[in-house]
Amino acid sequence: MPDYKMMYHILCAAASEALDALPEESDTAAGRDILQKALYEAEELYLTAEDEPSEK
Repeated sequence: MPDYKMMYHILCAAASEALDALPEESDTAAGRDILQKALYEAEELYLTAEDEPSEK
């Protein structure tokens, strides 16, 4: 089974680093907003997700 938690961490860490690397200028604002909103949405989904049910 894929390790979705690890994938989440890798992708979100890279997106966060990309945001930090982008200069805070008007021509990067739209891209920064898109990435930031996606990070917040992914974090909310991650934090509210239930663990997978255990097999019986």
